Amino acid sequence: MTVMTAAAIEEFLDEVFPQRQGTIEGVDEMRATMSLAIEDEHLRPGACVSGPTLMGLADVCLYVAILAQVGPEPMAVTTDLNCHFLRRARGDRDLIANARIVKLGRRLAVGEVQLFSAGEEAPVALVTATYALPDGD
Repeated sequence: MTVMTAAAIEEFLDEVFPQRQGTIEGVDEMRATMSLAIEDEHLRPGACVSGPTLMGLADVCLYVAILAQVGPEPMAVTTDLNCHFLRRARGDRDLIANARIVKLGRRLAVGEVQLFSAGEEAPVALVTATYALPDGD
């Protein structure tokens, strides 16, 4: 069961992480979806989306999925992130991220994020990541 809505998470992130990129499209139990409108600053040579842009959106999207489950926690932090670039992410389309929490424990959350160029069925990247959750004491 989610404890925060997409709107509540956006408001929280505006306060604690205003420099993040992307828009929350929705949250559900153990899941989140975000989008990013691609601009010139996100492109690398060849008019494709840069790796740092892909990894950044994936990282934030998993954080959003975690926040939806645990509530407003600014100190949940990434401890590991692995990105598999599968194909070229088109620079002329929005980027879509779908995060899924695989395991949510008391101290760690593990998840995966699939990234897509909008309108395409095949993912452009697959990210797995682990977050450390602060001690509740």
